[in-house]
Amino acid sequence: MPSTTDLDSIIKSKSQKITLLKQELEKVVVGQERMINRLLIGLFTNGHILLEGVPGLAKTLTVSTLSKALDLKFKRIQFTPDLLPADLIGTLIYNPQQSRFEVKKGPIFTNIVLADEINRSPAKVQSALLEAMQEKQVTIGETTYPLDMPFLVLATQNPIDQEGTYPLPEAQVDRFMMKVNITYPDREEEKKIMRRMAKTGFRHEIKPVLSGKEILEIRDLIDNVQVSEKIEDYIIDIVMATREPQNYGLPKLAEYIEYGVSPRASLALNLGSKAQAFLNGRNYVLPEDVKNIATDVLNHRLILTYEAEAEDITSYRCIEEILASVKI
Repeated sequence: MPSTTDLDSIIKSKSQKITLLKQELEKVVVGQERMINRLLIGLFTNGHILLEGVPGLAKTLTVSTLSKALDLKFKRIQFTPDLLPADLIGTLIYNPQQSRFEVKKGPIFTNIVLADEINRSPAKVQSALLEAMQEKQVTIGETTYPLDMPFLVLATQNPIDQEGTYPLPEAQVDRFMMKVNITYPDREEEKKIMRRMAKTGFRHEIKPVLSGKEILEIRDLIDNVQVSEKIEDYIIDIVMATREPQNYGLPKLAEYIEYGVSPRASLALNLGSKAQAFLNGRNYVLPEDVKNIATDVLNHRLILTYEAEAEDITSYRCIEEILASVKI
């Protein structure tokens, strides 16, 4: 483990690479700083990211541009209602010449998977991602194959009230480190998008900035970012407040939250906060780092009651109240 001084200087030197990476993304993507920040946190902490928003908000464009700026293998899988699990992970194919079955690996055998419109496929296809996301391996027939490192699933989905969508199972959603809600650009960003993209031949050359080896080195750096015991207690308090809100002065939320967040949430808050501190050029975590990512880490893990739905109470509102009530 490097000393605090060494770690500080290494983080600053790596920050220059991150700046170059963001500059490459900005050649194509306008605005969407929060989405880019979350994608980088996922990349540097080995955490899968789910992007939700209506069509046309540059979700797919951002992920594909990020993949071009990384010296990694990339596959895009368009999820459709007729997609089969074998189309994703691969299958056994009979070879009549040799009278035996051979493995044909699917597109999931890559470094970055863009699962585009993941909720347009039925649950059996969505569930085919479970083993790959959690165990970093795939089983075809009776043989298990490890996936290349780094391995990351960046998924996009349309709001579940749109036609032709299937809600993701809770077990699937919980495996995503963050679920990021993508909103419309503001007026100035919209004008910039129009000026840049309203050209029939718009294309921009994206240069690879980071290699797989450098990404793994950054992951090791983030593991050494310091988290004080007080910050750890703050993270645990936030997580426990989703399970026992009445103990944190939020008795009303007990009527709205049916199930609090799983232990994966505390792991994601801890790792994500360290990555956020790293992206800010620090070798230690502040409470602001935790609060910055808390909504995206927790919103898809809260399961609300029917009373909450009837009163139009969202998970975002519940998290907002928890963050306002839990003492730092």
